[in-house]
Amino acid sequence: MKIQRNIKTVKNNYKSFFIKLASISIAIVIVVNLLFNLIFAERLEKIDKILLLDKSKIRSEFKHKLRSELSKGLEKDNMIAEDDKILLYKLYLKIKEEFKNLDKSKL
Repeated sequence: MKIQRNIKTVKNNYKSFFIKLASISIAIVIVVNLLFNLIFAERLEKIDKILLLDKSKIRSEFKHKLRSELSKGLEKDNMIAEDDKILLYKLYLKIKEEFKNLDKSKL
């Protein structure tokens, strides 16, 4: 009789152990899934957008951005800062000088 009771208690212990193990495992999977979605899902969406963009879509967005920036610049009185103007002018003079020294026979 004692052996049968011990076997029943052992079976009940195993049964409760496996039920607890399964419920804890499911809880861990749910928690990991929630954390992953909260932390990484947004970043993964951004990466997917970057990787899956069509070249035509990139071009159209670039054109739109360029046009909007040009129209904003045209509305201003001075498009270029004074320091930048000086640098561009110096660059222009240097390029102009190099064109003067260009060997015309190679054209």
